[in-house]
Amino acid sequence: MGPTSALVLFAVIWFMVFFIVLPLRLKTQGDVGEVVPGTHASAPSEHNLKRKAWITTGIAVVLWILIAGTILSGVISIRDLDWFHRMSTPQG
Repeated sequence: MGPTSALVLFAVIWFMVFFIVLPLRLKTQGDVGEVVPGTHASAPSEHNLKRKAWITTGIAVVLWILIAGTILSGVISIRDLDWFHRMSTPQG
């Protein structure tokens, strides 16, 4: 795995985790009862993006180490994921 593919893998993991973490513990303006005029009641009252970004980064680093380590160790290769046996047959 090269540096570019490692960075892309980390970015994909980070955004996937971020979209999972983002709605956790969300308090909307409707829940709090203070809806700002011109906004929806479902808009967040406090978003805590910095905290959620740090949580996301921590989880993403752990997942990236596990996934990149698995890829680099060779435990799982692309041939293991070849369910239709396309790579084992000679191209003619």
